[in-house]
Amino acid sequence: MPDNVSHAIADLLLAWYDVNARTLPWRAPPGTPPLDPYRVWLSEVMLQQTQVAAVIPYFETFTTRWPDFASLAAADDAEVMSAWAGLGYYARARNLLAAARAVAVEHSGRLPEDEAELRKLPGFGAYTAAAVAAIAFGQRAVVVDGNVERVVTRLFAVADPLPGAKPQVRVLTDSITPAMRAGDFAQAMMDLGATICTPRNPKCLLCPLAAACAARRGGTPEAFPVKTKKAARPVRYGTFFWLEHAGSVLLVRRPDKGLLGGMRALPTGPWTDRPPGLRDAPVVAEWTLRNAPIRHVFTHFELNGVLATATLARHIGAVEGEWWPIARLNEAGLPRLFAKAVEVMESKA
Repeated sequence: MPDNVSHAIADLLLAWYDVNARTLPWRAPPGTPPLDPYRVWLSEVMLQQTQVAAVIPYFETFTTRWPDFASLAAADDAEVMSAWAGLGYYARARNLLAAARAVAVEHSGRLPEDEAELRKLPGFGAYTAAAVAAIAFGQRAVVVDGNVERVVTRLFAVADPLPGAKPQVRVLTDSITPAMRAGDFAQAMMDLGATICTPRNPKCLLCPLAAACAARRGGTPEAFPVKTKKAARPVRYGTFFWLEHAGSVLLVRRPDKGLLGGMRALPTGPWTDRPPGLRDAPVVAEWTLRNAPIRHVFTHFELNGVLATATLARHIGAVEGEWWPIARLNEAGLPRLFAKAVEVMESKA
């Protein structure tokens, strides 16, 4: 793309952003110095595959409890995991702690400003490193998230399907990324995708890049990005065990590695390709299977579960796990999957 065209696109987008930028608690106003890099980094981690509206209360809670790298680095793992419940992808929370501790110990509590150095920190993939370098430090970096992919594939009418076209999209994004105000440009692209260049019914008449958009000229903006048809998710099955005694329910810690690692949860056996029934119950008891299904969609598979319940009239000695007061289950930080199982129990109360 000729430099004058790429500069014109950046100028048009930044002028639009100066007037229409969203006000967000982790964002500096357009054209002003960035906010605390800690807040920029934290928001970027939270925003991965989570909507802005859902992230805001989590962000405010985190920054109140742990306002900087030092406080987060010193935080108890279980408390951070509990505060993360509802944001999904607990591996991100584990990487969050690991990165905070690496920054506190290896970088004297300050994030590196260089994109390549950021990539060395836990949880800093290509997107996060580029976004933090651009938004927190004003470095020129090529920032590509889902919103940016949609804008760029429409702007250039990229015919190749995603995810295979990702390298091409990055090259095209690079071609229009300015040397100055790179952080504002990245956030402007995100805002444009979130508010104007939306997946359905894009508001092309309001778009500052409408005249330059190849997809709009072709009359088919919603045809982009082209995506490879996804294979159907496999289905797995599991049983969740609600074991109650004296006003408490048995909770266990899931293994540190794997899905929902390190989180409190109801006991459950392996998730298999057919309903396991009452196999792998935590104790021998008179178990009752509830009829209400528990369905949860992970990235790579769908889980269909059922809830088995039992009540112990007397203490039976050592049981692996902890007895958690039922009245305080909202403080246990259960992942959404197990919160659904609790909802099934509450609906039958």
